[in-house]
Amino acid sequence: MSDEIENTKESPLVESLLPTTNEDEMKNLMQNLDREQAYREHKCWRQYITVLVSIAFCIFQLYATLSGRIPAQIVRASHLAFVQFLAFLLFPAAKSMPKDTLPLYDVVLAFIGAGCWSYYIVNFEQIVRRAGAYTPLDIAVGIVGIIILFESCRRIVGLPIMIIAGSFILYAFIGKYLPGFLNHRGYKLTRVVSHLYYTTEGIMGTPIGACSTFIFLFILFGAFLEKTGIGQFFIDSCNAIAGGASGGPAKVAVLSSALLGTVSGSSVSNTVGSGSFTIPMMKRLGYRGEFAGAVEAAASTGGQLMPPIMGAAAFLMAESVGLPYITVVKAAIIPALLYFAGIFITVHLEAHKLGLKGLPKEDIPRFLPLFLSRGYMILPLAVIIFFLCSGKTATYSALMGIISIIVIAIAVSFVDVAKGNKPRFTLHDLVQVLCAAARGIISVAIACGMAGIIIGVVTLTGLGLKLGAGLVVLAHGKLFITLLLTMISSIILGMGAPTTANYLITSTITAGAIVNCVYGQVSPTPEQLLPAHMFAFYFGIIADVTPPVALAAIAGAAIAKARPMRTAVNATKLAIGAFIVPYMFIYNPAMLMIGANALSILGITVTALLGMFGISVGLEGYAFARTGFLNNFNVSEKVKKSMSALERLCFLAAGLCCIDPHPATDIFGVILLGILIAMQIFRRRKN
Repeated sequence: MSDEIENTKESPLVESLLPTTNEDEMKNLMQNLDREQAYREHKCWRQYITVLVSIAFCIFQLYATLSGRIPAQIVRASHLAFVQFLAFLLFPAAKSMPKDTLPLYDVVLAFIGAGCWSYYIVNFEQIVRRAGAYTPLDIAVGIVGIIILFESCRRIVGLPIMIIAGSFILYAFIGKYLPGFLNHRGYKLTRVVSHLYYTTEGIMGTPIGACSTFIFLFILFGAFLEKTGIGQFFIDSCNAIAGGASGGPAKVAVLSSALLGTVSGSSVSNTVGSGSFTIPMMKRLGYRGEFAGAVEAAASTGGQLMPPIMGAAAFLMAESVGLPYITVVKAAIIPALLYFAGIFITVHLEAHKLGLKGLPKEDIPRFLPLFLSRGYMILPLAVIIFFLCSGKTATYSALMGIISIIVIAIAVSFVDVAKGNKPRFTLHDLVQVLCAAARGIISVAIACGMAGIIIGVVTLTGLGLKLGAGLVVLAHGKLFITLLLTMISSIILGMGAPTTANYLITSTITAGAIVNCVYGQVSPTPEQLLPAHMFAFYFGIIADVTPPVALAAIAGAAIAKARPMRTAVNATKLAIGAFIVPYMFIYNPAMLMIGANALSILGITVTALLGMFGISVGLEGYAFARTGFLNNFNVSEKVKKSMSALERLCFLAAGLCCIDPHPATDIFGVILLGILIAMQIFRRRKN
């Protein structure tokens, strides 16, 4: 064990985060890997200020959504004013700074940040009447407001999106000096600032519009769910279902992370939250630390791809392409199923290769008593799904979900009091939920504001079409090369960025290249835009397990006391579906349920699942039986069970053919896979 811990010290970051399942150390791990968790915990009078502001923020948001009487620009500016004020009260200038103090300069920055957007609110009618005739004071306030937004982004969201947004602003000024397709006529300071700060084409554009309405409601909904203890219910339920199977804890990790990811919306927090329970169990059962950490990291990252909630990015995607949210949810079902099927199959094969058993029966909760006692926790999720499927808007569905949680919490508390017990949901819990929601929206809103800057420069200069055309020219018009370049760009842009910022960056910069390559000068419909945005979304998300950054994999490695880079490589192998499936739905949008009937969707799903099985077997090197040719050699039992290189390549080829959307390749892949499986079964019986 000492050697294993020593190997972990290949990274200063990981060295400072040596793992245990202790609650305080898990919290420290979260704060070091996830910027959104590195917030101050105020005491005494400072605590009351942040609590009151957070409550006021939530009440304003609910009133604005329910009443519909406040102009959209006022709602967005007010949203940003609250966010900027709380950002500097809650988040220190550096993660290493004390979390129990509040420097005077942060108080000043909080008031300046909120004041800049309050200036817009107070002078809204005058600014509208002036119709573009901005005063020097308007421009000065806009400059300060943008600078303050950049500083809050540096603290909370990170440098990647800040650097990209800064580069775009610089481009607006110096583009007239650049050669080729990057050249434009150039813009003065007044034009750039007014466009970015005072119009709905910039900071107050579509991303902030979505953030200040239904995204906030879903974050509030998630905060309520977390407070009810639904996370532990998911873990216990998955343990009851899969805990006794071979390699049970790893399968529990896959299932529970898929469920938790729809609520948390963060790869790192999901990995730490469920991994503190599942990773030690996997290691006790016999899984290597690197594999255990990788399973949790890959599954937790994929949780953001799992309907029905999928984090804030899915709402932004629906808003960006102009489709109902339920359409995006339906489109994500088959790709998410294939992603988790790949992980689940690999976990199963690894367990059989190592001869691992499930958990003892006495350690597994019984599903029926568990469901009868705590099954009411999933009702709010069922309510949201029902209303989304009924054609209601995301805002309406989220409100109904929140109302259902409150009703259930009150009912359960009344039952507790009637039984003479302490109520499970109190006024103090409600205050904590509101504070958590206000804190949770900060990073999303700042990312949306920074994305608004990028989008604003794109609309001002026409850069979006130019970038797309430039990438297509670089790929010589070949779709596959364009997709490959887009994949690399999305992974690089997504490294270390929160999910929301991740999608906003990748969709703005790279999705246009795919659309340009496929449709050229023809204006695509929203349904035709969706595959390109989903492609960028997938590869931005998967950056959380892709070396060298791989924040989710590092979190898993720290808990598992494993080597982070080896864990990241294992996680990348487990998440292979996310590297293959996006190519498939670009070539065959029917995988996203676009323009497809039920029969074709069923055929695509079945062949793709067979394909994921073939690929998983090829990567794992084991299916049903040992190869036999190493039996007489002095090697480990695991190596004896590994396939030959040729056999693995055949399984990989069969899997890729099954996933490829063309009928000819499907038929060939199924036949080849059938032959290979028959050989394995025959060999198993012979042995």
